[in-house]
Amino acid sequence: MANTTLPLFDGRHFENPGDSASRTIRDLLRWQLTAKREPWPAWVDHQPTPTLPATAAPGTLALTFVNHSTFLLQTSTVTILTDPVWAERASPVSFAGPRRVHPPGVPFDLLPHIDVVLVSHNHYDHMDVDTLRRLEQHHRPRFVTSRGNRSFLQSRGLSRVDELTWWQALELDRIRVTMTPAQHFSARTPFDRNRTLWGSFMLEGEWPRVFFAADTGYWRHFTEVRAQFPPIDLALLPIGAYEPRWFMRPAHMDPGDAVQAHLDLQARLSVAMHFGTFRLTDEAWDDPPRRLGEALDTRSVPRDDFRVLRPGETMIVRAA
Repeated sequence: MANTTLPLFDGRHFENPGDSASRTIRDLLRWQLTAKREPWPAWVDHQPTPTLPATAAPGTLALTFVNHSTFLLQTSTVTILTDPVWAERASPVSFAGPRRVHPPGVPFDLLPHIDVVLVSHNHYDHMDVDTLRRLEQHHRPRFVTSRGNRSFLQSRGLSRVDELTWWQALELDRIRVTMTPAQHFSARTPFDRNRTLWGSFMLEGEWPRVFFAADTGYWRHFTEVRAQFPPIDLALLPIGAYEPRWFMRPAHMDPGDAVQAHLDLQARLSVAMHFGTFRLTDEAWDDPPRRLGEALDTRSVPRDDFRVLRPGETMIVRAA
């Protein structure tokens, strides 16, 4: 595509064309020594009772928020999961690391047949290998991920994996998936920083056009996405894991950034994600939705144009 930004790659490591989102050990220690952690609940007593449609009417999309960055998208022709995480912890080990504070909005056993699974990058709160294996066993979907992750996922037992770089498209049965940029980084160990790519996704079919921003800081890529894919009916945008800003700004948007991204994309509707499930940063549990409302009011954006769904809540989206 003309006039679009590509990731930097030196033959071994990827990097953002804008700000590097990587931080040094010294930065990490500074954060940990100066952290001002706001309150989070140990557990939120929310028992979701999702009412999933059997299918969506032609030309519409049924969107269900599961948790964190996981959405279930049901159309009349294809069913999609984004960055599926049903794990108890977003961590390489089962006994430590960020632990969920509420159950998934849709129990795994209630999922309809899944056709396509998007995996934006390899962080543990987005690439949950145990969940991906369960999906392989029960649904055998097509997995679409970012460059460099296919061999890792295949070695974990996933049979149908495609990997893309920014602006590369994949034509599947009744769906076109394009990987688009994100301002982020990758790592699963201390030794593999930025060895694989990260990104977002545009989804197109016989239903409303969807942009899944995945995990990202604010950057000019939102205006590039808008230029390549007008109009955008639905944008799924992260609003959490942003404090302290000096540390998190390059990799994670805050609610004000998310509102600006909504405006840059000229999205008809946006829905919030990446908040309230795993404690990853310093802000309070209920801070992202509250600050999102304030940012919308400040920018005179109607609150109905940028929704916050409860885990397990479904909304029907129609094309303009």
